[in-house]
Amino acid sequence: MIEVEVVETGPGRTYQLTNSQAGLLQQSKLVTVRLGVDGAWEVSGAGKVGVARIGDMVVRARPKVSIHRLFYLLGYGRNLAWRDDLVPYDSAAGLVHVIAESFARQADRALGRGLIHGYVERDDELAVVRGRLRSTEQVTRRFSQITPLLVRYDDFTPDVAENRILKAASRVLHTLPDLDAQVRRQLRTILDRLAAVTDLPFGAPLPTWRPNRRNTHYETSLWFADLVLRHHSVDLPPGSIEINGFMVDMPKVFEDFVTIALSSSLEGIDGHVVAQDPHTLDAAGRVQMNPDLVWHRGGQPVAVIDAKYKAEKPAGYPNADLYQLLAYCTALGLPEGHLVYAKGAEDPAVHVVRRAGVRLVAHAVDLDQPTADLERDMSALAGRIVLATRTNRADPDPIERGPSIDPTAGTAPPSCE
Repeated sequence: MIEVEVVETGPGRTYQLTNSQAGLLQQSKLVTVRLGVDGAWEVSGAGKVGVARIGDMVVRARPKVSIHRLFYLLGYGRNLAWRDDLVPYDSAAGLVHVIAESFARQADRALGRGLIHGYVERDDELAVVRGRLRSTEQVTRRFSQITPLLVRYDDFTPDVAENRILKAASRVLHTLPDLDAQVRRQLRTILDRLAAVTDLPFGAPLPTWRPNRRNTHYETSLWFADLVLRHHSVDLPPGSIEINGFMVDMPKVFEDFVTIALSSSLEGIDGHVVAQDPHTLDAAGRVQMNPDLVWHRGGQPVAVIDAKYKAEKPAGYPNADLYQLLAYCTALGLPEGHLVYAKGAEDPAVHVVRRAGVRLVAHAVDLDQPTADLERDMSALAGRIVLATRTNRADPDPIERGPSIDPTAGTAPPSCE
């Protein structure tokens, strides 16, 4: 088994791989691969963190932020009363081990009070009447035969959505690499407790459940289960390689965090925020674009915000993020737009577009600071965006002014889709 280890972003490491193995890694899109010197392959992170088994390889991608902070970001805005004790303090073992251990502890605590039961509607064929006779089907499918009787009844059973979700997450985690024997035993015990519960078909949508007094003690374990099941599968075309793992897309996590935090603050002031607001760049409506956030006030867009976990610098377009934001501002008729980066991805700056006067403001969010400070910084950022909409030309933040951009110079910017 070949073990490949990378950090989510940054310089890669070289490995002696066959062409087939390098092709599998590239196809997985979990890492980036390029041919290096002396026939070795350089493997680097692609913004994802976690562990996955791909063919005869195990890929581990480590986050740059602490695991506690990663869990906080994953849980932000998802109706979870976050506490630091929800994950083990010793989180050096790796992301997958930590989530498996955390899930097992919470699920054991929930199931220790006994499996919850509920009424589930069943369709069955019985020799005696139970519940309601499905009379139409009895006539059309059984040609009025006396037995078996086609009936529908409510069954009081542990085979409810909450237990099925916990069982599905336990099954997924039990198959992942990087778990020690104790955690595997804990997961096996949970599966044994849920033996009477029907398995969820692989790839099927999760059954819905609603918080109530009956399942209150399940809520934290269900949050972990949902996290596991949402990040277990990897989007690949049908018939592609099989990947078993748990991978978190950090740019999506950051985008969700910024969206929820800024939407809450801005809407608390006035108006409403639309995430992934659909617009077109051209008058004919052929060039689609979807800014991460558009703040509307009085029925009109007043601010556009795009979240970027890291700066996009494709070959030939080193300022791709700025080109994209300029397109948003132009199409929406706004004098100013905002880019929100994770600190370290790009420096804060204000860019004024030549001949147009449009201001492109880059902000940096420090994800490693204490939670209270991070939330306070997000509120302050919302305040600066509000101030900018009211003053137009006043600097929203005392940060270094970057070089001006001439939209008429150079080659055309990349697509905004």
